[in-house]
Amino acid sequence: MSTGTFKKPTEQKIQQTNRSQRDFFGQLIDVFDPPLPEGVPGRLEEIVASARIGEGSTVLDVGTGTGILIPLIKAYEPALIYACDLSDVMLTHLKERYPYARTLPADIRDLDLPSRSIDVIFLNACYPNIADKQSSFQNISRMIKCNGRVVISHPMGKSFIDFLKERSPFPLDDFPTKAEAQALFKPYGFHVEAFRDEPSLYILLLTLFCY
Repeated sequence: MSTGTFKKPTEQKIQQTNRSQRDFFGQLIDVFDPPLPEGVPGRLEEIVASARIGEGSTVLDVGTGTGILIPLIKAYEPALIYACDLSDVMLTHLKERYPYARTLPADIRDLDLPSRSIDVIFLNACYPNIADKQSSFQNISRMIKCNGRVVISHPMGKSFIDFLKERSPFPLDDFPTKAEAQALFKPYGFHVEAFRDEPSLYILLLTLFCY
């Protein structure tokens, strides 16, 4: 991606990809349970810390899965944690462990949370999976507060997506470079506040412009 715009798939393709993801991840619950690979817990803490969650904030975790970030987010004492995922199976598992999180079984593009109501949005290890990025980031831009932050991340780095591409039944996009991110997200009102692209860690921190 280098043109500064997301390609818009057909609605049929979006629905097909989402169904495929629900089926695929619904069968992999045990893979996301601890113990996690060496070094991953610490890198997840770095990812959550990068968002600078303030006490009393409202946080949305997109592609939450079984809730790997939820207790790390909770440690910052937010007022409200939303956990969004395509998979009902994943969210049921999450709710059993973290009943304080409000689960949202939906595609991020379809969430109807109030405008300017979210302080921080995490897209951890799920950005490549989002089928309709154009509509998704339009909705993210609507929901997030002025100066709110979006964290796009992966605790195993971009190379892990290359590994998954050979095994995934649905298409996966690459994480953007810093230059690509600046072009891609500017139309939605975001600027790149921080960027880390290391062999085992990817963090892209976006902040919403305020005029």
